[in-house]
Amino acid sequence: MEEKKAPTKYALVTGGSRGIGRAVCIQLAKDLTYRILINYNSNEAAAKETLKGVEAVGGSGEIIQFDVVDGVAVAAKLDAWQENHKDDVIEVVVNNAGITKDGLFMWMQKEDWSNVINTSLNGFFNVTNHLIQKLLVNRYGRVINMVSVSGLKGTPGQTNYSAAKGAVIAATKALAQEVAKRKITVNAVAPGFIRSDMTAGLDEKGLKKMIPANRFGEAEEVAHIVSFLASEKSSYITGEVININGGIYS
Repeated sequence: MEEKKAPTKYALVTGGSRGIGRAVCIQLAKDLTYRILINYNSNEAAAKETLKGVEAVGGSGEIIQFDVVDGVAVAAKLDAWQENHKDDVIEVVVNNAGITKDGLFMWMQKEDWSNVINTSLNGFFNVTNHLIQKLLVNRYGRVINMVSVSGLKGTPGQTNYSAAKGAVIAATKALAQEVAKRKITVNAVAPGFIRSDMTAGLDEKGLKKMIPANRFGEAEEVAHIVSFLASEKSSYITGEVININGGIYS
């Protein structure tokens, strides 16, 4: 009888083409044995760069395109991927895709509210809800949600982003309790000011005076936490929000 080959295990990172997402993909490839599934929405060239980074540290991966906001597309692309990887399993889900549309609430346009909520909160639902059943059947999994200091303390000028991330934090805590018996952990990582494309337009010199550590964080520092939460070492941590913000909110 032909021996059945063991399934290849994958870690999916949404918004994995740049910034924190890219750093997470590379760190997971360095530290763990997962093949990395790099999701991107529009920037295929950046996703390919991330894949090169994954391969440069001895890992392997592939890219997958979908917009986390579009639930139908998310389901179709993930189902097509599964069809082509019949015995393989996505064991780690990192919900990293997110956008900001900052502005004072009184001037905020409805689409700037909706787009931010849709990407962070509905994106979390669309991806995780589609994959959670398989994790439950397999009796193992890691769900890691990228949130923000804004979702914990609220940030003026970011009422939409604070609302979106605050909602994902609450969802993290609830889902963690639903699935813990099946050895699935659900945690969130809440960065403060991290040097990336998203913070490139900020006044780093002025803002770092507010940060006890007196600097912005690096994407790689966030990636180390995600990598730990994606590993077996973190199996008794669930429903938690890990802050990484240089002491700005403690």
